[in-house]
Amino acid sequence: MTVHIEAKKGEIAKFVLMPGDPLRAEKMAKKFLKDPKLVNQVRNMFMYTGTYKGMKVTIAASGMGNASMGIYSYELFNDYEVENIIRVGTAGAYNKDFRPYSVFNTIESYGESDFAKIVTGKDDKILKSSKILFDAIEQTAKEIKMPIITGRAHASDVFYRSDDSLKLAKEKNLDVVEMETYGLFSNAIKLNKNAAALFTISDNLVTGEVTTSEERQNNFDKMFELALETALKFK
Repeated sequence: MTVHIEAKKGEIAKFVLMPGDPLRAEKMAKKFLKDPKLVNQVRNMFMYTGTYKGMKVTIAASGMGNASMGIYSYELFNDYEVENIIRVGTAGAYNKDFRPYSVFNTIESYGESDFAKIVTGKDDKILKSSKILFDAIEQTAKEIKMPIITGRAHASDVFYRSDDSLKLAKEKNLDVVEMETYGLFSNAIKLNKNAAALFTISDNLVTGEVTTSEERQNNFDKMFELALETALKFK
């Protein structure tokens, strides 16, 4: 039990998938896991543990933003001895060639804040995903014949920006935008754990293509299955 998580020791799996939305965590746990058990509901940040093809897996909500992800991923890594976390969520595309519903495997995360400096002591604005998890995702996608794309994510701390995000994307070679990977990767580096991030492209900021919430949910399943199949490599 921690300040923000009420689960008992042993109730959290070593392998965790983290969507941002608590309701999505609940829905995915009930859809994909066998005998899912609610192990945390503090602040309605739902976390469920069950099994997938015989492997113990936890699906835990992170909330929105690097700050929220930073709290929950740190406590999972540090207090519950979690070894691997894959963030699973949606992202907007800066790359005009990235179509909605595409699945994106994050190579690196670019952050604009001092989060990594405060956590790790190093002022790195670009953090890499864990190679062992990134490679496992790539291999699993090939095995199940799922096309995926890769690149650098912009882990923005501001949703409603006054600057030109597309200009920033061009300057920093950013492919997609989301809000949690920089916090997650910082904690993984600090605590010597593994972290990766998968996204379903929800809209394209260059072409203006958008998706509905229902469409996003239906296509989210494909990405989630990839994350779960990847987890089996660590069984």
